[in-house]
Amino acid sequence: MSRTLPTFQLIDHPADLGIEAQGESLSEAFEQAAVGLMSVILDLSSVEPLMSKEVTLQGSGLEHLLVKWLSEVLYLYDGEKFVGRDFSICELRDDFLRATVRGEQFVADKHTTRLDVKAVTYHQLLVEQTTGAGRVRVFLDI
Repeated sequence: MSRTLPTFQLIDHPADLGIEAQGESLSEAFEQAAVGLMSVILDLSSVEPLMSKEVTLQGSGLEHLLVKWLSEVLYLYDGEKFVGRDFSICELRDDFLRATVRGEQFVADKHTTRLDVKAVTYHQLLVEQTTGAGRVRVFLDI
């Protein structure tokens, strides 16, 4: 059986910017959505995984957890000036997510910014899991 690589793609939208991410599991799709989010904000090739942050979230379903997860990644950047690059979902259930985010503190001279993301929205939100695959779609308010 051939292995599908986890991926993400950006989706054009008149007022927002969307991310559709997929992987061999829902956890990989969540990880790729976070990579997609950070790649919208800045050039990830300049980020080194020098530090780790642990993230633990509770939610009322996978859709809610996806929005909370990406909102937390955005908060780490906006609120703590921490640039995430590598994302590992350690545990994902319908009501709980535990993850590790690896990256470094933001340095203006080192990290080239792209777009300012204001929020993660529930607009056209999708969380889909099938046998051997996971896919998510989320739109960002920019």
